[in-house]
Amino acid sequence: MLAFLFTTAISMELVLRLVFGFCNAPLYRSDKDYEYFPQPNQNRFRFFSHFKTNSYGMRSEEPDSTKTRVLGLGDSVIYGGTWMDQDSLATTHFTSATGIQMLNISAGSWGPDNCAAYLRQHGTFGASAMLLVCSSHDAYDVMTFIPIVGVLNNYPEHQYTLALQELYERYFFPIVIGRIYSWLGIAPSESQYVDPDVQVERNADNRQVIQKGLTFNPGFDELKKIANSCHIPLIIYLHAEKGELADGSYNDMGETIIHWCDTASVKLILGINSETADMYHDAIHFNTKGQRHLAETMKKELCSTNSISR
Repeated sequence: MLAFLFTTAISMELVLRLVFGFCNAPLYRSDKDYEYFPQPNQNRFRFFSHFKTNSYGMRSEEPDSTKTRVLGLGDSVIYGGTWMDQDSLATTHFTSATGIQMLNISAGSWGPDNCAAYLRQHGTFGASAMLLVCSSHDAYDVMTFIPIVGVLNNYPEHQYTLALQELYERYFFPIVIGRIYSWLGIAPSESQYVDPDVQVERNADNRQVIQKGLTFNPGFDELKKIANSCHIPLIIYLHAEKGELADGSYNDMGETIIHWCDTASVKLILGINSETADMYHDAIHFNTKGQRHLAETMKKELCSTNSISR
């Protein structure tokens, strides 16, 4: 019996590691200026997808001084995560199709202020243009610097020693606890990760909506200043969440971003005009079709309209 259990455990450990990529998760590091970012020089295979970062932590190849470069800025929509293979990212498609290198400077839950802080620290890498992919919630998604690296499951700092341990702690246990809370009608508390000044509301579908901060995200103005100082264009792609797509309009936060772009004379692409429901991986993130659509939109805007000079 003990031999059977031991053999089963070893088999499961090997399958989790070799097939599903457990103990090979993308890792993150904290930063005093922009909260957190993927660790540099990663080359991982997880959940049947390839995940790679360069020496700057970007999900791109090393910046190539022989090529025209543009910056792809944003959050998990452009970052992709472990559900999106490196070759399926919009930034990868754009680079392959145009010969212009798009550097992917993004991370899950980043806002424009994270992007601006990263550029303040590292520079713009000689880019000829900046394209920010954002969503309505980014209007008030301001940095809080509440620790998440090594605290939240989605932002590990180190690999697990055992795949079975990772399966239990990152997936099985949270799901079980979530089900228990659901059965009891209790919302799990995340007060240790949420700014005490955030505004918590519920929308028409009774889904919790958290708006971080009380003022418009200063990163929009910062990115505009950085672009102006480098004499390069800033373009914003306003991605619609699936609920907004169904409604046919952006919510109030999205309208705030639209108003800012109009006032600041920043080129704005309204994703809601061309995105379709079959482009979504979930309620907000693109699937492979959505990433290709984003790449084509980037190509049309940056190349066809001569927004950049080679």
